[in-house]
Amino acid sequence: MMSPGELGYILLALIAAAVVAFLLTPVAIRIATRLGAIDMPDEGRRVHRKPIPRGGGLAVAAAFLLVGTVFWWFADSRHIYANWPQVTRPDYAFDPMAIVGLMGGVVIAAAFGFIDDKWQLRARWQLLEQIILALTAVATGIIVSSLYNPFAIFGQGMATVTLSPPIDSLVTMLWIVGMINSINFIDGLDGLSTGVSMIAALTLGVISVTGIASNVEPLVGLLCAVLVGALAGFLPWNFHPAKVFIGTTGVYSVGFALAALSILGTAKVAVALLILGVPIIDTFWIIVRRLSQKKSPFTPDRGHIHHRLLDLGLSHRNAVLVIYALCGVLAVVSILLSQTQALWAFLAIVLAGGLVLYLASRRAQEALDARSYPDDEPSTTDGSAA
Repeated sequence: MMSPGELGYILLALIAAAVVAFLLTPVAIRIATRLGAIDMPDEGRRVHRKPIPRGGGLAVAAAFLLVGTVFWWFADSRHIYANWPQVTRPDYAFDPMAIVGLMGGVVIAAAFGFIDDKWQLRARWQLLEQIILALTAVATGIIVSSLYNPFAIFGQGMATVTLSPPIDSLVTMLWIVGMINSINFIDGLDGLSTGVSMIAALTLGVISVTGIASNVEPLVGLLCAVLVGALAGFLPWNFHPAKVFIGTTGVYSVGFALAALSILGTAKVAVALLILGVPIIDTFWIIVRRLSQKKSPFTPDRGHIHHRLLDLGLSHRNAVLVIYALCGVLAVVSILLSQTQALWAFLAIVLAGGLVLYLASRRAQEALDARSYPDDEPSTTDGSAA
């Protein structure tokens, strides 16, 4: 367990990142407005009714990069790590290349994201950008080298399965692209993706500094705290009614940072699956539904869980808070369970989540139909006049 002074250093980094992000957000708003990165309302899946600047993620990315680099450099140069508990993977804790991969990837992610915020790229170009980001991680040694074996809980096989090249690189790329898209798909209500990402980063940080799921990992905990602070400083500007959206800039940079930190931290991939269960499950079943309807998996629609909650009659704010609560519960569960148990819990939640989404979709459609065709008015299904 880390000492109060060491935990205080990490808490100071969190507060510094929050202050920097809060102060930089108005700057990001002006940049997005001046360069035309504006999200226009429409009558389809978007729920806002006036133009709102995108690209607020510039403030989040900048705060993470500035504060994270300064606090990492200070801790490393002053040997603050010298008295910290031994980490399981010191190559990641002290190797500058991992820091270059993480920070450089966030820079590239923010640049790619802002291009999309400005010009609204087609899905194929977004996918290409995400693959480049994943390759950046692989090239700098941020790789999923092993996975927990879910059958180990039954005494079948080793606890972990070692991945050999090129399988490890392919799994890493799939993880990073999947993480980015999970954050992207749930970015549909004010403050939703920001808050969900903050809960995920906070949980990863708690596990890192306490060593609940593995050995204590101070550097991962420090950088998770910086990410939490950057998101917390941005959230007041982004919560309903939002003054700015995090945009693809934030989705890419935050998604990449979460994916990379979950890899750099020992045994965090299984935990991250469970923490981000809501957006991952939403993404999975949305893709399944779209493919079953012979549509592109990237085709936007109003089939996401947050849209269904709105259709059920929840207010914008309450729908966001419900999803926050679900993510919070999963975060607590991820802390209490072992890695193999977390994998089984995630698989169970995927199945249960699919059933819940199906039932919610039916109930939401019935509610919409009831509002469209009140009981005191006759309705027809063939398009003829009543």
